[in-house]
Amino acid sequence: MKRMLSTLLVLVMTLSLGISLFAVEAAAAEGGAYSITINNTTEKHTYEAYQIFAGKLNENQDGSKVLSDIQWGSGVLSASHATLGNAADRAKGLTDDNAKAFANEVAAHLDSTQAKTGTHAGGAYTISGLEAGYYLIKDRDGSNLQDDAFTAYILQVVGDVTMKPKSDVSRVEKKVQDTNDSLAEKNDVWQDSADYDVNDHVPFQLTATLADNVSAYSTYKIVFHDKLSKGLTYDRNAEVFFNGAKVTEHFTIDYNDAEHTLTISCNDVKKFNAGDRAVITVQYTATLNDQAVVGAAGNPNTVYLEYSNNPNQGGESSTAQTPVDKVTVFTYRVIINKKNEQNQPLEGAGFTLSKKNNQGVYVPVGAEVTGGSTFTWTGLDDGEYKLEETTTPAGYNTMEPLFFTISAVHEVSSADPKLTALSGTIAGGDNHLSGDVTLGQLATDVINHPGHKLPGTGGMGTTVFYVAGGALILVSGVLLVLKKRKSSEA
Repeated sequence: MKRMLSTLLVLVMTLSLGISLFAVEAAAAEGGAYSITINNTTEKHTYEAYQIFAGKLNENQDGSKVLSDIQWGSGVLSASHATLGNAADRAKGLTDDNAKAFANEVAAHLDSTQAKTGTHAGGAYTISGLEAGYYLIKDRDGSNLQDDAFTAYILQVVGDVTMKPKSDVSRVEKKVQDTNDSLAEKNDVWQDSADYDVNDHVPFQLTATLADNVSAYSTYKIVFHDKLSKGLTYDRNAEVFFNGAKVTEHFTIDYNDAEHTLTISCNDVKKFNAGDRAVITVQYTATLNDQAVVGAAGNPNTVYLEYSNNPNQGGESSTAQTPVDKVTVFTYRVIINKKNEQNQPLEGAGFTLSKKNNQGVYVPVGAEVTGGSTFTWTGLDDGEYKLEETTTPAGYNTMEPLFFTISAVHEVSSADPKLTALSGTIAGGDNHLSGDVTLGQLATDVINHPGHKLPGTGGMGTTVFYVAGGALILVSGVLLVLKKRKSSEA
C-alpha cells in the first residue's frame, strides 16, 4: 500500500475511449487543494470526480508522500459505509488486479451531490479544488455518447495530476468488389464503388475493427446494421469471419425484406476470443435486380456498427453507433435507333445483344428485342458487346454485327462515390456511342440499306427474255442447216 501511495500510482481500469496508462505528475499545491487535468479529450465528455478515500497527505524525508488516517471520502454515501466495510482495510487490500472490481463495487454507492466537475479549455478538461485522496473519475451520468464511449472507472491518489488519454472507439467500413465480365482476369479488390449487369451477384464486405479496450468489458456486443437499396436482393448467404475462421454460429442474422435491412449481431464477441483491436468481417452477395437505378444516382448501400460503449455496465445495457459508411453500385443503359438510308426511323427489325464473357464467348443478354424503331437494353455493366440483327425489315439487307465496348469511370475510394465518365466505342472505326453520365445511357443509330430491285414486267427483263429467245432460235436454225448439208454430202 505504501508503495502505491509513495509513487502516487494511478489505478486505471482503462477508459472505454481507449485510455492507456496515464502519465502522472504529482506535486503539493498551496493550501492543500489539487487538480486533475485530462488532456486530448473532447467536449462530448463531462467528467465527474468522486472522493472515495480521504486522509492526511504527508511527505517523508525522501520526498515520497503517504496518505494516513484513511477514511471513506465525501463521494461515498454515508449509509453505505457499513456495507463497504472499514475504509483503511479496503484501501490496504487494493492492488492493480482488483482495483477494477473495487471500482465497480463502490460505483453503486456514490453520492451524486458530492460529484466534482470541471471545465473544457484547449482540448483539456480540468477538475480543480480537490483534497488529497483516492478519486473515482467517470463520465457524468446521462452523458449523450451515442457515437462515443464512456470512461471506465479510474482510481488514483491526487496531487496535481495530468492524464494523457488517447481516444479510440470501434469502427466499421463497407466495401464492394468490382468485376468486368469480359476480362479473363478477375478483379478481387474491395473498393467503394462497382458496376454490374442486372442478375449479377454483387459481393459485399463489412469490416469491424474493435476498440483497444475490449478487455475492460465483461461482455462486448456488436451489431452490423446494413441497408441495401431496393435494386439489390440479398442472397441470404452472409458469413462472419475472425482471424480467418468462420464464427457465423455466434451471430444472429436477420433480413427485413420490406426495409431491405440486414442485421448481424453478437451479444458477446469475447466468446470466440475477439479482444482489443480485433477485426471481424462479414461477406455476402446480393443480386442486382430489375429495380436497379440506372445512371449517376446509382444504388447506394450503407452500414453502421452498434457497439458496447460503457465498460462500467459490462457492455450489456449501453451501446454507441459509428458513422454510416457507404458504397454505390452502378448500372447502365444502351439505346439503338433503327433508321433507313434517308436517316428516317425504320420499323420491323429485331435485335439480339450479347456480352463477351471471360472465356471469350458472346452470351445473349436476354431474348430478342423487337418492335418500333428504338431498342433499349437496361441494366448493363462495362464490357464488350455484340449487336446482331435477328429480324430484318422487309425489303432491306440484314446489317453486319456491330461490336462495341462500354467503359465507365467511378470513384473507388470516396465517402460518397460518384460516376464520373461513361463512354462507348464501336469497333472497326472512329465511331462512338453518345454517352450521358447523369442518365447512365449510351445511344447510337444503325442504318439498314434496301436490297437490289429486280426489273419489272415489260421493262428490261422482257427485252432480255426476247433477246435470249431469239438467240436460241438462231442457234437452232444454224444447227438444222448444218445437219441437212451433212446429209446431202453423204
